[in-house]
Amino acid sequence: MPGRVVPMHHGSDLVLGGTEIAIWVRRGGRAQRSSVSEQQYRGQLTVLVEVVHLGPLSGACVPLTRAVGGEQLSCGSPVVCIAAPHLLTIHSESKQAAWLQNSDGDRTPLFSLIWSKGGARRSCFPAECRVGLVFVCLFVCFSHRRPGEPPLIKGWLPYLGEALNFQKNPLGFMKTLQKQHGDTFTVLLGGKYITFILDPFQYQSVIKNRKLSFRIFTNKLLRKAFSIKKLETNDDLNDELHICYQLLQGKSLDILTENMMQNLRQVLELHLLQATDWVMTPLLAFCNSVMFEITFTTIYGKSLAGSTKKFTTELRDDYLKFDDKFPYLVSDVPIELLGNVKSIRNKLIKNLTSEHLAKIQGWSEVVQMRQDILEKYYTLEDLEIGAHHLGFLWASVTNTIPTMFWAMYYLLQHPEAMAVLRDEIDHLLQSTGQKKGSGFPIHLTREQLDSLVYLESTILEVLRLCSFSSIFRFVQEDLTIHSEPQDYCLRKGDLVAIFPPALHYDPEIFEAPEEFRFNRFVEDGKKKTTFFKKGKKLKCYLMPFGTGASKCPGRFLAIIEIKQLLVVLLTYFNLEIIDDKPIEANCSRFLFGIQHPASDVLFRYKVKS
Repeated sequence: MPGRVVPMHHGSDLVLGGTEIAIWVRRGGRAQRSSVSEQQYRGQLTVLVEVVHLGPLSGACVPLTRAVGGEQLSCGSPVVCIAAPHLLTIHSESKQAAWLQNSDGDRTPLFSLIWSKGGARRSCFPAECRVGLVFVCLFVCFSHRRPGEPPLIKGWLPYLGEALNFQKNPLGFMKTLQKQHGDTFTVLLGGKYITFILDPFQYQSVIKNRKLSFRIFTNKLLRKAFSIKKLETNDDLNDELHICYQLLQGKSLDILTENMMQNLRQVLELHLLQATDWVMTPLLAFCNSVMFEITFTTIYGKSLAGSTKKFTTELRDDYLKFDDKFPYLVSDVPIELLGNVKSIRNKLIKNLTSEHLAKIQGWSEVVQMRQDILEKYYTLEDLEIGAHHLGFLWASVTNTIPTMFWAMYYLLQHPEAMAVLRDEIDHLLQSTGQKKGSGFPIHLTREQLDSLVYLESTILEVLRLCSFSSIFRFVQEDLTIHSEPQDYCLRKGDLVAIFPPALHYDPEIFEAPEEFRFNRFVEDGKKKTTFFKKGKKLKCYLMPFGTGASKCPGRFLAIIEIKQLLVVLLTYFNLEIIDDKPIEANCSRFLFGIQHPASDVLFRYKVKS
């Protein structure tokens, strides 16, 4: 929580099943008992809920009937309400959890309980309050639509707004709002006011507007997720690190492609070529293991001390635990409330500091250049260097792993597509004079991989179906954006977002958009790049990597890695799915990247005879 927490009192504003609760309000840096005034206030108030006395909460179901300052709640009250009593109820069945529940039975976690017993954990409260003290931050956001602004959808939950509805079905929810309000509207999601632009012909007005900042948004995200702080205050460091991305293209990309193929051979020869009989394994676990090791050894190299496999396995396991909590890390949930994520992040950062990276041989050009730049701005011992490397590693694998999962899953579900891809690969090997022998004698250049149009179409189709990334910009000052049928005013401090899934699932652009069609991006045997909406050609029709200057710099390497692994698996292995069941996406990352599967699925493989 920002600012200093003042000592709390020992009086009660609310009693829940014998538990006495005191409510305080923080406005700016001050915390005080206060009612919310009737003035139109847009921003955030932090409401500190102090459990003064813990009573027998088991099975308690007590309406929240008091607003800040003790005012009685009602739907028509001029006092801004936390919630109406007939809509919202506090539940708690133990000392470990509590939640809000509406009249429909939908639950929302409310408390993450922190116990400070005898100073075992750090507490921001006075010593006399530490034993048996539980606290929670509840953010109450107030917003009123001004003339000329887009329609505002706040939902009925304070702070969360429409986040729960969005997370349940992101695409369906956005389509409903689009039908109700048009292509431009503002939604309260987790304390953020986000104006969505859904008209693809308006995208460029967002991307090219200099009053909308990508850097401010990403720097805040990097601080929250990876504890990288200097980027927010040092533009020179930002600029120099951005130059490194040129080493992910051209000749440097060719070198990375060659090194990645060598690492792929080593990983598969060691672990897979022994599979002369069927081996059954979970598909996501398989992709996690293979993709992480190949990516790390290609970008960072191999350990000089001890086993590279052991080091990368431990690093991968910690990374997956960290990545699982990433959606919460980039929200306003304090990291202290996310279990052991902070200690895991610190361990990952320590393993990627200058001291530990010095024990790894074979850095790629891009890692070496990044390290040289970081050493200009930090001392060699600074842990934030490790935080930068963690951010770079995360960006390198967080989307390639689930993309590989979905590509294999859809191919296993569609054997006719797998047959076409195998035939395409066989024709390329024959035309280049390569034979499928023991081991992995085949060698394909970047240009040869790019010539596999059905393979590329399959990957693009997976990205179309599974990418729920949004393109964000921070509004640096009040401004007006021009759109049809009218112009809209945006407020300083808000976010603007392009939501590509609305484009990817538009039936006017893509026929039967819910279906997987491996050849959707092929026309007359060549790559199809022409798509239309309202009779006009679209400049942007597929946007899993963003667009404009902020487009993902590692997109070429990511696609190559997926192509290489699919070529080897389809060429040398028989592959079959065991669990013939539909797999749904886990929508917890509904605005960030490729959706992970909600569950794993078993498949089996063996080397072709």
